[in-house]
Amino acid sequence: MCKDIMEMDKLDRPREKMTRYGPGKLTDAELLAILLRTGTKERGVLDLAGDILRDFKRDKISTICLADLKAHKGVGPVKACEIVAAFELGRRCLTGKKTSVYLKPSDVWDELKDIRDNKKEHFVTFYLDTRNQEIKRDIVSIGTLNYNLVHPREVFEPAVKNLAASIILAHNHPSGCLEPSDEDLSLNKRLIQAGKLLGIEVLDHVIVTRDAFSSFKQRNLM
Repeated sequence: MCKDIMEMDKLDRPREKMTRYGPGKLTDAELLAILLRTGTKERGVLDLAGDILRDFKRDKISTICLADLKAHKGVGPVKACEIVAAFELGRRCLTGKKTSVYLKPSDVWDELKDIRDNKKEHFVTFYLDTRNQEIKRDIVSIGTLNYNLVHPREVFEPAVKNLAASIILAHNHPSGCLEPSDEDLSLNKRLIQAGKLLGIEVLDHVIVTRDAFSSFKQRNLM
């Protein structure tokens, strides 16, 4: 029978290991043991975690139902709720990263409700995978009423880091005008060139206002 957590060498305890080395260095049983916190009189917490992983299979435990987990010997209703809640939160975080698909400028306009009528110009980049699904959305820069300074490095550094296949650029015009300025056109050209060098395509650049939008691609400005 495996020793309980408090009987283990301090540096071998799951929480201490996570603090010292990070979660990636822990086994599945050690990660689950952190959620369980304690074992039973008969089984130490690591043994109990191993039992659960064996009985419910590693590839299916993230979708385990509350009733089945509560019925497992050594797992009460409180522990079962905490474990199911942890897996549900993780699943939502993972799937939520790629729920939006961007195929049209109207998709971008719909997504930018938070900046459409802002009094300062906000420059936003959507980082997309190979299926035009969103990996991440960043407000790259916030400018003044009619000007925004954006550097290609600020746009493409997150693209490289997040393994984006393509990006969509967008910014709001507080004035309500949908016409791109000379600065907009110049910046758009520089960013397209930078994207070509990195192998990351700029799919579109969308100007948004409170009531409308304008696509560089639809206007043949790409």
